Amino acid sequence: MASFGMLLPELPGYLEIYDAGHLIGWIVALFTVGAFFSRFFSGRIADRAGRKPVMLFGTAVTALAGLAYIGVGWLDDAAFAVSAFMIIRLLHGLSTGFRPTGTSALLTDLVPIQRRGEALGYLGVAGNAGMALGPSLGSWLAVDFGYDAMFAASSLLGVASYMMTRRLPETLPNSRPVSWEDLNVFQGGTVEHAAWPAAMFLLPVAVAFGTFLTVTPDLVEGLGFVYKGSFNTIVVMASIAMRLVAGKASDKYGRPQLLLVGAVLLALGMWLFSAATSVPTLVAAGVVYGMSVGINMPAIFAWTVDLAPAGKAATALGTMLMALEVGIGVGAFASGSLYASNPSVLLTLYLGCAWCGVVGLGFMLWWIRVHKTERDNC
Repeated sequence: MASFGMLLPELPGYLEIYDAGHLIGWIVALFTVGAFFSRFFSGRIADRAGRKPVMLFGTAVTALAGLAYIGVGWLDDAAFAVSAFMIIRLLHGLSTGFRPTGTSALLTDLVPIQRRGEALGYLGVAGNAGMALGPSLGSWLAVDFGYDAMFAASSLLGVASYMMTRRLPETLPNSRPVSWEDLNVFQGGTVEHAAWPAAMFLLPVAVAFGTFLTVTPDLVEGLGFVYKGSFNTIVVMASIAMRLVAGKASDKYGRPQLLLVGAVLLALGMWLFSAATSVPTLVAAGVVYGMSVGINMPAIFAWTVDLAPAGKAATALGTMLMALEVGIGVGAFASGSLYASNPSVLLTLYLGCAWCGVVGLGFMLWWIRVHKTERDNC
């Protein structure tokens, strides 16, 4: 996560070198397109061949992507360099399409069901720790040593993760090498329909996240942050604090009940961003939004596995995460395009994202009501 997160705050500035700042929305959008299409393979492979091959492939892509970004800087033609950068962003998305699916499935294999939410919460703490340190490290390297130093560090972190992953046990019973048949998505088994409720709630949450990733670096810079990644650390630390308790709370009170709280905090956090004309308001918005992420993500992951039929956990997770990629892509492209054409809409974009929290809240209230009625009728 540190390898991925350390790039995000500085990539808009990197595009400015090539006078391509108007393509800001494509930075995240293309990444999510690559991740989305890889989900058709990653869950299927993880449930058939094993968790580790999926994890190792995603990590290898991360390590290679950092080196590829450095190669872009060696190109003399600016237009060709921008095109190459965008292609790498698309391929880099494969890492996110594979690694989280395999990791989450492996973890759920190891822990008892009554502690599933707690375990996924702790997994999120580890990921968030990387997201807290990565942006600050990336901004420091980019500002003081240049973009190539940042890309090299990203690649080295990928290599370190790959070596550690090789030492993990394979948890899928009767695992086997990946075959060409596993890659044939036309045979079916690429999506799990039981995951649709979690995917539906995640969609508006992801739209808000895509917007946050795309335009927040400019908002932060405009309010005086030199190291833009340092603000991400505030958000992520708030998320970590919530993950330490939210996963266990979802085991005790239920995933949908926790998601109601997460939706309210999402709406409040985005509303605060829309009013962030000073650093204190910006920090408050970051803390509240980070709390919403810390509640929503472990509960969504655990809920997805709860909904999945036996032997289909990874496929269900991949299906749910497709909604994540669609939402992030839509949020990133729409917000980036609107902001590039009219920078004055920056704060209004966050106000629109507050409605994403309202939509998520409405969906969960409907879901809880429907299932309460079904239980009462049984």
